[in-house]
Amino acid sequence: MNVESEEHTALRAAVSALGQRHGRGHDREELWADAAKLGYLGVNLPEAYGGGGGGMAELSLVLEELGAAGCPLLMMVVSPAICGTVIARFGTDEQKRRWLPGLADGSVTMAFGITEPDAGSNSHRITTTARRADDGGWILTGRKVFISGVDIAEATLIVGRTEDARTGSLKPCLFIVPRDTPGFTRSQIDMELHAHEKQFELVLDDVALPADALVGDEDAGLLQLFAGLNPERIMTAAFAIGMGRYALAQAVDYARTRQVWKAPIGAHQAIAHPLAQAHIELELARLMMQKAAALYDAGDDIAAGEAANMAKYAAAEACVEAVDQAVHTLGGNGLTREYGLAALVTAARVARIAPVSREMILNYVSHQSLGLPKSY
Repeated sequence: MNVESEEHTALRAAVSALGQRHGRGHDREELWADAAKLGYLGVNLPEAYGGGGGGMAELSLVLEELGAAGCPLLMMVVSPAICGTVIARFGTDEQKRRWLPGLADGSVTMAFGITEPDAGSNSHRITTTARRADDGGWILTGRKVFISGVDIAEATLIVGRTEDARTGSLKPCLFIVPRDTPGFTRSQIDMELHAHEKQFELVLDDVALPADALVGDEDAGLLQLFAGLNPERIMTAAFAIGMGRYALAQAVDYARTRQVWKAPIGAHQAIAHPLAQAHIELELARLMMQKAAALYDAGDDIAAGEAANMAKYAAAEACVEAVDQAVHTLGGNGLTREYGLAALVTAARVARIAPVSREMILNYVSHQSLGLPKSY
């Protein structure tokens, strides 16, 4: 029995074919353009703005299949999933008209800035602040770190905090900051991890923004923030599952054909069983990802939050194990450029620490799901 609909099965096959045509040595710009032309990048965005009218179920499927073909697009996690979703759900009509068509057809990308040097992703410790300007606009001041793709994005969705006039406390709000806005500067972080998308530290030095740079309602910032973070976790799971599937496929193919003595090495349980276990764990993680996407698309943000965190955790662990077993299966060949697995040893671990560490997910589950006392 196929748990997916016929539409999803057909979409998976079509995206897989696109990924196979491009493969591991893909040109990122060409793949992005082809995926956009076929409507895959905006499959989750409203049809009224050029999107496919689907949801996270479809978008995560696209990213998973591209990853399984060895050519994942990291900016899919950020641009259509986080930024596109937040603007589609909470943006003004003008913001939707301005940004969604470009996000849907891939001609526009948007980065997402939440992480700070001293706060990580803890929204309660974010120090980037926004204050009202005399002209009714906003002035943003602060710093962000490990922000992907700012150099290629037309704008960045920045998480800041505004002061509540009634209580004096700070509350999170989201602002669209165009790339060339005065006072908005970036510096590239020197990363050991080699990826198409670069990482940046951002400085916002009294960045002046118009009043309509604020996304949605100032008093609903936390709801809007988590409406973006749940898709981020679902898409990170898709990214990890695709990567794990790619590594596992390389290992299985090698184990079938590599013969040292009389039989292929895959005939030996010491090789076969760890690969079988890796396959099982990836499939289980995929089911949780699909559950999270279905809950999110149904509008159940609370249940989706729990499932999205679990999916991200399970997928990251499954991915790391699949990559490790793949390298072990290939032996010395697992570290050669020919097979493309060595780079995944580092890349796989990104899913464990971003956008939130596995330990914080365990904190979330122990506190929110199990009702245990909070430790932080």
